[in-house]
Amino acid sequence: MPSKPSPITMDAVYTAPGYLFRRMQQIAVSIFVEECNAFDLTPVQYAALVAIHTHPGIDATRLSAVIAFDRSTLGNVIERLESKALIERKPSREDKRVKLLHLTKSGAAVLRDIMPSVEHAQLRMLQPLKPADRKTLLALMTQLVDLNNEASRVPLRAEDALEHLGKSS
Repeated sequence: MPSKPSPITMDAVYTAPGYLFRRMQQIAVSIFVEECNAFDLTPVQYAALVAIHTHPGIDATRLSAVIAFDRSTLGNVIERLESKALIERKPSREDKRVKLLHLTKSGAAVLRDIMPSVEHAQLRMLQPLKPADRKTLLALMTQLVDLNNEASRVPLRAEDALEHLGKSS
């Protein structure tokens, strides 16, 4: 016997996992931007800076895999970071067509200075929850992201990208 279809109501939308994830993403970005306003960085720009700091000489393709961000859109992120003088692109010794990304001194300073604001933003996102619920939520979200990685338009491929990075830089 087929199951009865769900009613078409806004309550059904408001309680759907996809809707709740989208709303939390909106809230998370809003809190990040508010807390980090003085630095004029988006969450993706921040993640790119961290990845470039952690892996100096990474190229855009590997950066895309490390932060799980669409390669075509990442070009705009890199251009914005470069126009703010936070990163620089240098040609690879092996292949001059490949540009390797490095933090500038200014980029390293911004990354260092933004950290307290980023940490405060993360705390604010979880503040309404009890400490045990925060831990549970993060564990469940980590599990969902890991188990659904292949369903993403841009799956996280950090290990594969970094394996090759060590060989090419």
